[in-house]
Amino acid sequence: MSRRLSELAGIVGIEPDPRWPDIEISDVCHDSREMVPGSLFAAIRGDCYDGHDHAVSAAQAGAAALLVQRRLGVGVPELKVASVRESLGAVASAVHGDPSRALQLVGVTGTNGKTTTVRILCGLLAALDVSVSEIGTLTGERTTPEAPELQRFLADAVGRGVNTVAMEVSSHGLAQHRVDGCRFAVAAFTNLGNDHLDYHGTIEDYFAAKRRLFSPELSSLAVVNVDCEFGSRLADEIRIPVVRVGRHLLDAVRFDRRASTFRWRDRTTGLQLVGRFNVANAVMAAETAVALGHSPSTVAEALATIPGVPGRFEAIDQGQPFSVIVDYAHTHEALASVLEAARAVTEKSLIVVFGAGGNRDRDKRPLMGNVARDLADRVVVTSDNPRDEHTEHIISAIVSGMTEPPDLVEVDRRRAIGAAFDMAAKGDLVLLAGKGHEATQTIGSQVFSFDDRVVARQELQRRTGVWS
Repeated sequence: MSRRLSELAGIVGIEPDPRWPDIEISDVCHDSREMVPGSLFAAIRGDCYDGHDHAVSAAQAGAAALLVQRRLGVGVPELKVASVRESLGAVASAVHGDPSRALQLVGVTGTNGKTTTVRILCGLLAALDVSVSEIGTLTGERTTPEAPELQRFLADAVGRGVNTVAMEVSSHGLAQHRVDGCRFAVAAFTNLGNDHLDYHGTIEDYFAAKRRLFSPELSSLAVVNVDCEFGSRLADEIRIPVVRVGRHLLDAVRFDRRASTFRWRDRTTGLQLVGRFNVANAVMAAETAVALGHSPSTVAEALATIPGVPGRFEAIDQGQPFSVIVDYAHTHEALASVLEAARAVTEKSLIVVFGAGGNRDRDKRPLMGNVARDLADRVVVTSDNPRDEHTEHIISAIVSGMTEPPDLVEVDRRRAIGAAFDMAAKGDLVLLAGKGHEATQTIGSQVFSFDDRVVARQELQRRTGVWS
């Protein structure tokens, strides 16, 4: 695919310069180190860098033109716009042939549940013989890719004959216009809680970012969880058709330690995940599949066959006499949900090991501490991804929200996990919360290999003789 530069100029509201040659733009790049000859270089201004500073390198690497916010005069044509970010999505989409319009594109947004909903939906559609691809936390470096990467992925999907793409749409991605230029057949909203307020500032600004996905310019139909206060508000405010999802669609919900069963649309089905929050995610996925044209009966039948989601209430079994669950819960709302799910399937004591990420949402730390102390029998506070903060300061903020001190504070996450296993007796459940599927831990500027699931198995294996 390619587009003439003069056509791209028209898309961003610029009169083409008659002195320009009839340039064909074959791709869009925002990193000069990845520049492909014949591409348009987008000079994005970020918090830590300014793409305009790399325009010379981009031109030397073969950029056919530049998308800029100020004139640079580096010897190639320039499209000067008020905001490169706000123009980039439409331009990248056009260069790649507007691929979202050749697909059924589904976007899922919300504070918690995006990954699980997208993964269940992809599993459902695959079971229904739909060619489907996934974009999100489990597939890439960013939950929502930058516009050039996103449009390139969608174009490749079209080229491979993919029918449907389901993607997580983050608040950052929406605020930074990464999905502009897309056309979503269905946009789904899971819930909204306190997260990313370090970036958005207020909960209202956070909600406003999420709400962008449900504008008529981006999406045709909404599937909204109205059990959430913000979901109910969203369903009332938006100007596209809405499918309202919530407890009113469910009946006879039952759990064991490995699976859930429930009735949805008068049909009994199941899920290889535990917890009401996961059932809510499954119903979101099921209703989205119906909105895409699949019958409720075939969706219900397929739902029971979908495997679990990595790092989402994932059981770790090495023959130990207690249960071990790994979950990604890293907000106080998510932690409350997963602890309630764990409590429902725990015969005896519930032990939780968790921390909080550095350089992120300091206000949620005491809230997480309060939830853990209130809902678990024993609490071990440790590191998560401290990044550039001191782990001890993060832990102190978590503990400040507790009504009673934690049972253990252990900065080293491996030792904390091992200590929790030493606390556990037959019939107990140990929840390792916060990292889920993640395979690394970031401490300062260093990134170490660390996967809760791998570490849990190793620590359990070390103790095998204790239980034999």
